[in-house]
Amino acid sequence: MNPTVFWLITAILLVLTHRAEAQQPKKVPRIGILKTGVPSDINVAAFRQGLRDLGYIEGQNIIFEYRWADRDEHLPDLAAELVRLRVDVIVTGASEAFAAKESTKTIPIVLGTSQAPVETGLVASLAHPGGNITGTSMFAPELWPKRLELTKETIPKLSRIAMLWNRSSPAMALSARGTQEAAKPMGIAVQDRGAQDRQELDGVFGELKKDRPDALLTMIDPFTNLHLRAIVDFTNNIRLPAIYDERRFVEAGGLMSYGPHVTELWRRSATFVDKILKGAKPGELPVEQPTKFEFIINLKTAQQIGLTIPPNVLVRVDRVIR
Repeated sequence: MNPTVFWLITAILLVLTHRAEAQQPKKVPRIGILKTGVPSDINVAAFRQGLRDLGYIEGQNIIFEYRWADRDEHLPDLAAELVRLRVDVIVTGASEAFAAKESTKTIPIVLGTSQAPVETGLVASLAHPGGNITGTSMFAPELWPKRLELTKETIPKLSRIAMLWNRSSPAMALSARGTQEAAKPMGIAVQDRGAQDRQELDGVFGELKKDRPDALLTMIDPFTNLHLRAIVDFTNNIRLPAIYDERRFVEAGGLMSYGPHVTELWRRSATFVDKILKGAKPGELPVEQPTKFEFIINLKTAQQIGLTIPPNVLVRVDRVIR
């Protein structure tokens, strides 16, 4: 073949190949969201806003696959569905992450937030997660004595506090033990009130009425979040002072909370998804921990339950709801 003809044919083939590749639509990444709760979840909304801030537009350059569980036992099947769909990343919360981890060792998993990811075996370490999981953590042992301290300052005569937590969660079990250990040197007796379903929660309500403590400490996870309204209404109806891990309980009428801004952690988790979609390996992205904690009090609720907040406590509040 004439060399000139050969190079002409080669050039034409290259142009045609380039045009064909250019005409092929780019693959739109699919993000699987595995969550216990309801589609109106404010944390998932914060995560989506975080992606929008990074330039992602749903339906154009990103697609979401939602899988909502009303019970923890449904999570494994829902996680398996996302794996079969071959999503590019799975975004999940604290307790849901275990189902996701069991379903895949290859699809990246981003923790919108988590409790004790190292201690419960989700990641090897915060600095070097390893495997296919990374994200944010709200685990901070210093929170346990701090919540008790703030409760005792708010209720100076505090000697007994009930602790409501999800006893089916390994991470919550760590927090429960940590709280009990922190309470001993403060001279506070902790009434363990673990529950794992609505029937047991109603049983806890009955115990609290019968053997009334001075206050209630509620540890937040998908189970207690699911029953937020019932917990807040119950404590207010029997005029029982309560402190929570998360601000949304106070915004819903709870008395007070101390902890990280969980919704902000979920918004931050969008940066992990962005990095992974751009080629980063989840096991090489350090897990982020909160650096700021907020103390919130609902003065309207305090008045409703007949509690006067001491001035020395009010000056420490980051936000007051009136």
